[in-house]
Parts: sequence; structure tokens; C-alpha cells
Amino acid sequence: MNWNFLAAERLWWLLAVVALAAAYVAMQFRRTTYATRFSNLALIDSVAPRSTGWKRHVIAVGYLLALCALIVAVAQPTAEERVAKERVTIILAIDTSLSMEATDVTPNRIVAAKAAADEFVEKLPKNLQVGLVSFSGSTSLLVPPTVDHQDVRRAIDGLELDQGTAIGDAVKTSLQAIDAVPADESGKRAPAVIVLLSDGKTTAGTATEDAVEPARTAGVPVWTIAYGTPDGYVDVDVDGSGQTRRINVPVDTEARAARADGTGGTAFEAASSADLSAVYDKLGSRIGYDIETREVTWKALAAGLVLLAAVSTLSLAWFQRLP
Repeated sequence: MNWNFLAAERLWWLLAVVALAAAYVAMQFRRTTYATRFSNLALIDSVAPRSTGWKRHVIAVGYLLALCALIVAVAQPTAEERVAKERVTIILAIDTSLSMEATDVTPNRIVAAKAAADEFVEKLPKNLQVGLVSFSGSTSLLVPPTVDHQDVRRAIDGLELDQGTAIGDAVKTSLQAIDAVPADESGKRAPAVIVLLSDGKTTAGTATEDAVEPARTAGVPVWTIAYGTPDGYVDVDVDGSGQTRRINVPVDTEARAARADGTGGTAFEAASSADLSAVYDKLGSRIGYDIETREVTWKALAAGLVLLAAVSTLSLAWFQRLP
């Protein structure tokens, strides 16, 4: 918990609580002094039963803590809170080239990518529009931007692999999908981002660097995820004879980083399922939510009131009176 205070000077009142606590401790020593003046120990037991001593301390501590909470409330605490954005268009572009079948990521790249993307979409605020683009040698807008996140998740589950990697075309297709989203009643378009996951270099269609300028001109950052390890490989039946040949498919990180930097996005790397989930968590926090400073006086006030209610209940139960 990292709180700041609009009226921090009021926290000095906590010194009064410290003084009360000191006075309470001092009173306990005085009670001990008075008790030693009785010569008849049986009389001490009848006047002050030993079983209630700890209960008095519980009531006192609870009461002092409640005062502390109420003073903190008076100081008007503030905290940074994550608030769902009202309008954002997110295009999720996923590489479906054959290299995504590499098993350097358990169980393989595409299965892990589907699972992480599905979780990412599930956690997004429900009011945000999400679209899905798949790309191999060509691109396909599988789901135009929509608030029906279940539709997007179903499309993610149905992704299939094919030959080629058209990363530049994937960015262009994503930009076209974003451009088709209508403006609001005031004529203002929602901010948009592209989240692009791939493991290789462009082998078909528009060159990667040629897709950077259109995204920058449109003001759409491309957040890239380089997915896989340098040790990835796939076994391919090249000539249809049934005999496979092992082809190395190491992840390419440099092109992804350049594309992200050129558009105002951020480049990430993920070498495992856990890494990818962590990247999507970061993206979800940055893309789907804003961080706002809000007054949280009610939290401290609620804590103080709950403590007072608990102390009062215990006092009535134990001593048949309020503290």
C-alpha cells in the first residue's frame, strides 16, 4: 500500500494516540502498585478477577487502532488505482507460420500462444473493442474489432498454421481494421494499438520496415512479442516423400524491436509459456487500463468504523458496557 495524503499535516494528531497509549501503559503500573497494598490475596481475587486482564488490553488496543485509522482518514489519503479505459481498439495479430509448431516452448509455440492470447482477451475490460488478425504467407482479418470477446476467443482457438510469414502485411491489415472502426458521436476516434506476436522474419508480402511508417502516420503503436528461443526447430516433409528434414527456426528479435520503436510501441521477448503470460499481463495493464490518483479516505474510514464496531461488540460481551 503506497498512500499519499492531501492533508498530511493532520497525521500529527497520531501523537495524541501515542500519548493515550503511553498513559494506558502507565495506568497499568499504577494498578499494580495499588494491588500490592492489599495484604489479603484472597481479597485481591474477589475485587479484580485475573481472567479479565487480557480482555481489557484487547479492548484498549482495538480502540487505539480505530483512532489511528480515523485520523488517517481525516488526513485524506490518496492512492494510484488501475481504472479501465473507456475506449480503446486492440488488434491482436498472431503469427500462424509453420515455424510456430516448434517445440522449444511447451507443448509448442502455437498452442502456448493460443492459451496466452485467450487469457489476455479474457482479462481485458469488457467495453474495449478487440479484433484478431492471423498471418502466415498471407493475412486474414478473422474478427473485426468488437466488444464480443467470446467471438475473438473462439477464433483464437481455431487458428491453423500455413507456410510463410507476412509480418508487414499483418500490420497493414490491422491498420485497415482500425480505420474501419467508426468515430463516436463527437467525431473522435478511439485510440488504437496493435499487439503482434511472431517468431520469425518476414518472408512474404510487404517488407517489415515498410509497415512502420503507415503505423506511425496513423498514430497506432505496434507492441511486438518475439516468441520462442534460439534453439527452435521443426521437422518438415519438404518433397512429400514422407521423409522429414529438420529446419532450425530461431526466434528473430531484432526486427520486432525496430518495428516497435518506430511506431512508439514496446518490444517484448518471451522464451516460454510463463514468459508469454507475463508479457500479456503487462500489455493488458498498459493497454486496457489507466493509472489514476484517487482519494481513498473511505478505506481508512471503513477500517476505523469496523474496528470500533468490533471493540464495542467485544466490550459489551465481556464487560456489559461500551468502552
